[in-house]
Amino acid sequence: MVISDILRAQMAVEPSRITVEEAILLYEEADLSDLMHVASSRRSSIVPGNEVTYLVDRNINYTNACTINCQFCSFYRPPDHTEAYTQTFQEISARVTELEEIGGSRILMQGGVNPDLELSWYTEMLSNLHQSHPNIHLDCFSPIEIEGIAEVCELSTKEVLTKLRDSGMHGLPGGGAEMLVDDVRLDISPKKGSSSNWIRVMREAQELGLITSATNVIGFGEDYSDRVKHMDLIRNAQDDAIASGNVGFTSFISWPVQLENNAFGSRNRGTNKTKLGATSSEYLRHVAISRIFFDNIIHIQASWPTMGMEIAQLALAAGADDAGSTMMEENVVSASGTSKTMASEKELQRIILRSGYQPRKRDSEYNLLETELIDEGILQSPPPVQ
Repeated sequence: MVISDILRAQMAVEPSRITVEEAILLYEEADLSDLMHVASSRRSSIVPGNEVTYLVDRNINYTNACTINCQFCSFYRPPDHTEAYTQTFQEISARVTELEEIGGSRILMQGGVNPDLELSWYTEMLSNLHQSHPNIHLDCFSPIEIEGIAEVCELSTKEVLTKLRDSGMHGLPGGGAEMLVDDVRLDISPKKGSSSNWIRVMREAQELGLITSATNVIGFGEDYSDRVKHMDLIRNAQDDAIASGNVGFTSFISWPVQLENNAFGSRNRGTNKTKLGATSSEYLRHVAISRIFFDNIIHIQASWPTMGMEIAQLALAAGADDAGSTMMEENVVSASGTSKTMASEKELQRIILRSGYQPRKRDSEYNLLETELIDEGILQSPPPVQ
């Protein structure tokens, strides 16, 4: 296979699906600027027009008590730890009210696998939020949290998802995927379960009509083939969802693991340090390849919380069509080292405009919402030097 032939084929009006072997070759040998050019062309075909979307939302980490003990997580605390917490319904609702006040439309709620919370806690919390904040989408928990709840209440994961949906849950976020390659998962999160478990719970959520997204964390010391295997598992699951008449994954979001404040990052220190994490160019390469690889997932999201605004802006030239969300607060990734935990709507509009696109606010289903340009002067100021 010749790199130029693979890239040229992807520029066709209706390109054939890129294979795993071709994707690995692109990862290993393709020039980054060529990859970004082809990915940008694919983005224009899959998401035509000149708009880049963003979401005004808030992350709510309802509990940090967790028994999974992921090596890369600095957020969790054992359930009996003095710093372990679980927010009250009133505290959670107050945070949602603050989101409503700035015109937000979605909360993304995730925490730990807390064995002290019964299913009734989750259903009552969701019912209260749904009644008090009917216009806010409640995208809550991750597949591993669903498995934890199922274990506590001795129900199947699909029964748990059904009860949560009936209580007001709108979607199941893609957290906890990290790397869907079992050798890697066993190394970094031996208690988290297999990649097939994550896919199974997501499939059940999609069958129930819940909105789902797919995520990927890179930089655990995996090789390029592992990264492509992760994407291939998701692409195959998306094929199955579409064949079954389900929406499947609305988007794919990737970012590098943060290493500063956790046990996993200690592998990067000392005389026997391992190459962990991912550079900005690696991240942009991953975004570009994901756009080329996923012919069945429409939206590719840029990640500013881990990469910063300037690299997220470059990701829009590497095939991403969504600038992510404002978040308002973030406690999981930030605990592992990133310093910026929220973005204003103005900041997201700025990186979109400076990339040559028109900002458009959306909801969690990618429905377009009325959008007000917050600062017309953004276009008058010179773009940052790259």
